[in-house]
Amino acid sequence: MRHDPIDPALFIEHRQQIAAKLPPNSIAIVHAADPLTTNGDGAVRYVPAADLFWLTGIEQAESILVLAPDATHLAHREMLFIREPNANLETWEGHSLTKKEAQTISGIETILWAENFSSTLHSILVEKTHVFLNTNEHGRAGFEIETRDLRMARQLLHRYPIHSFQRLAPLLRDLRAVKNSAEVEIIRNAVAITKHGLDKVLSNLKPGVQEYELEAELIGEFTRRRATMGYEPIVASGKNACTLHYVENNSPCQEGDLLLIDVGANHANYTADVTRVFPVSGRFTPRQKELYQAVLRVLQSSIQRTVVGTTLSQWKWDAQHQMAGELHTLGLLNKDEYEADSMESPACKKFFMHGLGHSLGLGVHDLAPGDGPLEAGWVMTVEPGLYLPDEGIGIRLENDVLVTENGPVDLCGDVPLEPDDVEDWIASSQGT
Repeated sequence: MRHDPIDPALFIEHRQQIAAKLPPNSIAIVHAADPLTTNGDGAVRYVPAADLFWLTGIEQAESILVLAPDATHLAHREMLFIREPNANLETWEGHSLTKKEAQTISGIETILWAENFSSTLHSILVEKTHVFLNTNEHGRAGFEIETRDLRMARQLLHRYPIHSFQRLAPLLRDLRAVKNSAEVEIIRNAVAITKHGLDKVLSNLKPGVQEYELEAELIGEFTRRRATMGYEPIVASGKNACTLHYVENNSPCQEGDLLLIDVGANHANYTADVTRVFPVSGRFTPRQKELYQAVLRVLQSSIQRTVVGTTLSQWKWDAQHQMAGELHTLGLLNKDEYEADSMESPACKKFFMHGLGHSLGLGVHDLAPGDGPLEAGWVMTVEPGLYLPDEGIGIRLENDVLVTENGPVDLCGDVPLEPDDVEDWIASSQGT
């Protein structure tokens, strides 16, 4: 792992939370992610399974967590299975966890080798009625590749057909949405690293610089600070910013254009998600500034509406309706279009066509109930936008916000937003 060790108290707390949700006579099983391949025998950097990491802190392939909170034998109540280190594996892939190291990371006392999983599991399953199995139930998840969790589910359904099988994902979705103070601190660190990356970008921003050169500055700074990219970054100048998921990052930044950067550092598997817009020449034009300020007003109001009890659908609609008012003031919507504005058919849809935000944490789109309501401990991105392809202008502003009982806390408060502050940020980064 590239990050500093995390206090295992975090993972112990998470296991206690999920154990409290399981009915009597239950067992829950959670797998590590498979390593992913490229072409030939190539492999991509290993991405730990978020659910297993949330419960154990373990980032190693072939690991399996078994929870049986009311098992007869105390040693069976929490068990972690890991692959046994061997000389060949050490030569090709490097160090594998020892049992003691796995105990230290996870706080789990019973660590067993993976080869003992099937026989140990059988001895517990014959005592249990309910078997909670995990799958990726994110609303936009792909199912082309069958996960280890799903392969295990098929095997157990065939081998133990008269057990009661249940879904673990709904329980994890509710629990993972609420971050504790330790998780929030990791996200704060990810935001701080992201800010450092943007500092490096601005020190190199000038007409003619290539988008990919600026992306390289982000990668370099994140790497120096023991972080990785949380997702494919968007470095989009001019009209490219009107493509919502633009990741080519392959055009020159032209004088007079705006540059939109949507990026987040991944630190200890928790991801920031920040979007800022910069004038390539260092100063906004009057037209750019009025459009920017319209989006900024919607962002600021939406942050204030990120409060306990709010449903995500109402939260989004409030932003859409406010944006429609901004568009009407800007002359981009006529009176009839503005007055026809409704939740079912938002008048802003042509110019602001995406959602307002999403849960953030272990991954850029973290698990959370689909419509909330927001609870204290949720971390939400807030990201209104305005896109005018005919003018070559795309503006999206995004901050990460913690929901608390005392109101929203902006985790991106140190990343300049006001247009004058953005211009000053560029100037100071360039020493002008």
